[in-house]
Amino acid sequence: MNYHKDLPYNALPDLPPNVNLETPEIFRLTIQANKLLAELKGYCHTLPNPNLLLNTIVLQESKESSAIENIVTTQDELYKATLNIEGIKNSAAKEVIQYREAMYWGLGQMQKTGLITTNLLVGIMQKLRATNDDIRKNTGTKLANPITGSVVYTPPEGETNLREKMAALEKFINDDDLNNLDPLIKMALIHYQFEAIHPFSDGNGRTGRILNVLYLINKGLIGLPVLYLSYYIIQNKSDYYRLLREVTEKQSWVEWVGFIVKGVGETAELALQKITAILQLKADSDALLKQTLKSSYTRELTDLLYSYPYIKIKILVEYGIAKRQTAGDYLKKIEAAGLLTSLKIGKETYFINHQLMNILSK
Repeated sequence: MNYHKDLPYNALPDLPPNVNLETPEIFRLTIQANKLLAELKGYCHTLPNPNLLLNTIVLQESKESSAIENIVTTQDELYKATLNIEGIKNSAAKEVIQYREAMYWGLGQMQKTGLITTNLLVGIMQKLRATNDDIRKNTGTKLANPITGSVVYTPPEGETNLREKMAALEKFINDDDLNNLDPLIKMALIHYQFEAIHPFSDGNGRTGRILNVLYLINKGLIGLPVLYLSYYIIQNKSDYYRLLREVTEKQSWVEWVGFIVKGVGETAELALQKITAILQLKADSDALLKQTLKSSYTRELTDLLYSYPYIKIKILVEYGIAKRQTAGDYLKKIEAAGLLTSLKIGKETYFINHQLMNILSK
């Protein structure tokens, strides 16, 4: 194999690799992961307002994915930033929110065409980084160990070469007639290939993790971007980078695919647990809310309270729950009942759902 870690890997082969990936162990892992994904997809359909609740779940994935790149923010700063609280200048929180917006933008574009293309991935990277950069043109890109500084991988270089490799990857992603691989196995192959091509000067890791989720949606395995795959990668960060290197250096595809498919199963289970816990919290609070608000109680208001860890009067007004003064009265009554805690920042009062925050932070 024509590979040396200090030289550009211009001979990176196109997919699929000439390896038997349908081993008994991978077969077992794909069955388990597919079962959990189907359960998660079905569960999401039963939610009263799935987009509202899952918007918060997606924010957590954005936080975890950004943390892999050492973009670290607190839950507190993050939820304040989602409400555009004046005076919050936390650049990490801003980057996490850009990640969520990039994911939703990518999802919208993919749903228009039904395809995942190079242009789509370029657009996602541009949204992530708030840049007009395109496919990498610079030479001399090297990936180094952050602790020792030693080179661990030198990706291909040359814009024409990179575009050719991305075109081949695009064909592999969208043409299922080329092979009969399970979509989860394909996702693992696609993720490696994208990271190995390393088409951008920055933002490859985050774009690649959004690509994972979009691919699962594209293949109908989940309906919304609700997987915490980045959390799994953080928990197993050294294995993740080691296995990526071993595919490049030793063609150890079976171990890599097993690792990724196992992660999909574990994160599907984690998402199910979080959604179940949020719905249980909502159900447990329902009687107290009805007692507190009496004839003013509405299911729409409850949905909002358990979709936003931080909420303000304006949110209730925007959703047509009540006019400003009445909305403020509702939130004060709910606070008096012990379900929210108010926090004044500047001229505005925010109401924090600490129990919801605790579930999302676990």
